[in-house]
Amino acid sequence: MIPVPHPPYSLDLAKSNFVSPDEKDPQRETFCQCGRERAIARHEVREIEQRHTMDGPRQDAALDEEEDMVIIYNRVPKTASTSFTNIAYDLCAKNKYHVLHINTTKNNPVMSLQDQVRFVKNITSWKEMKPGFYHGHVSYLDFAKFGVKKKPIYINVIRDPIERLVSYYYFLRFGDDYRPGLRRRKQGDKKTFDECVAEGGSDCAPEKLWLQIPFFCGHSSECWNVGSRWAMDQAKYNLINEYFLVGVTEELEDFIMLLEAALPRFFRGATELYRTGKKSHLRKTTEKKLPTKQTIAKLQQSDIWKMENEFYDFALEQFQFIRAHAVREKDGDLYILAQNFFYEKIYPKSN
Repeated sequence: MIPVPHPPYSLDLAKSNFVSPDEKDPQRETFCQCGRERAIARHEVREIEQRHTMDGPRQDAALDEEEDMVIIYNRVPKTASTSFTNIAYDLCAKNKYHVLHINTTKNNPVMSLQDQVRFVKNITSWKEMKPGFYHGHVSYLDFAKFGVKKKPIYINVIRDPIERLVSYYYFLRFGDDYRPGLRRRKQGDKKTFDECVAEGGSDCAPEKLWLQIPFFCGHSSECWNVGSRWAMDQAKYNLINEYFLVGVTEELEDFIMLLEAALPRFFRGATELYRTGKKSHLRKTTEKKLPTKQTIAKLQQSDIWKMENEFYDFALEQFQFIRAHAVREKDGDLYILAQNFFYEKIYPKSN
């Protein structure tokens, strides 16, 4: 483990019914008029951009901003986070950015106050690691309260809470095909998840569902009080206001596609790599047995499950809303919409 250094403190065109030149069609005249306005607007934009290029290094400034970008993926355990992170590792050399794993002692998602300060300083001041992609099992940390002017971009993926718990339960006992020789904490325990729930075991208790909410809520003590309504509300607030994009495990490819379209500096080529790469689907929990309907029904009686499931549904609805405004479906495949806005009525007019 490397010690942490301490720096100096396809365009979706609208379908049109074309008519012959001899026919008079008001809609066609309006369409042509709009086309002329767009052409004029684009010409004016180009002239303004040229003036700014002559007046100062506007383009270089934009480039520097991109090179200063930092992404934090505070990955929730057992949400396909390894599959997604492998893509970042595979692309970093080609797309020229750095990937760093945040390795906390015993995978503790809550940092001490002094480590929070160190972490924030590293992220913002470690220029040699920019642009950078940081990932680790760490709960959300609000950079603004440390006086940081430019905050990192947060992304994450969450999963159906019961499916995530089942996967984690068997992972602790049997591991996965990513590192099959590694001994896991509960290795040797052959009890199924159904048997655990029937017996009221601690590893499958409803309290173990309380994880995705606190990961999004953050480092406040109330975030980790199991069943806290305040924590769920804060997690929802952070998801909407502090995260660039939150996907779901069940629709991971769409999540990757949106990231590639919006942040190509990091994710150019990610969708194709996910579809065809050998590492994308590498990590699978072994010996996993699906729970029975009776087991699921018993867990769903818990208020903790109801809150975690409400948060999951909230995240899923938000993700599907973003996707609906970014992609279109054609012949069963999704494709990203091209730019669908332009500038006009630009003043003052150029001489």
